[in-house]
Amino acid sequence: MFKKEMGSDEIETIIGPSVQVEGNFVANGDVVVEGMVSGSLKTEKNLRVGEGAKIFANITAANALIAGEVQGNIKIKENLELTSTAKVFGDIKTKVLSVSAGASLSGKCNAGEEKKAKLEKIEDWEKTEKQKTKNILPVNGEKI
Repeated sequence: MFKKEMGSDEIETIIGPSVQVEGNFVANGDVVVEGMVSGSLKTEKNLRVGEGAKIFANITAANALIAGEVQGNIKIKENLELTSTAKVFGDIKTKVLSVSAGASLSGKCNAGEEKKAKLEKIEDWEKTEKQKTKNILPVNGEKI
């Protein structure tokens, strides 16, 4: 997914392994984090969090691939991929979530289209259940 979307020609910002960013980090292009970020991290495009990266921030992006550690809530508009080395401590909200075996996730997860579920009324459910039992034949003359 990210090989097509995050070619090396398109990366706008790289936070290297020895770099520590504190505060609100906002970008319009693709971002790669290999170091540490504290505060908040927002990009209009793609985010890639490297294996050795540590993020202590809420994240917002269009797409994200996480291989490092994130302590904060994550809101991704389209696709979020957690690799086997990912450690996430926070809530996730995304359209499509892919989690590799070995990834660690501690928090609530909301993945899929944002539509409110239509709940049946209890009376409708009870009526349906009564209809089902009418179709059952009695055994040994017992009444149902």
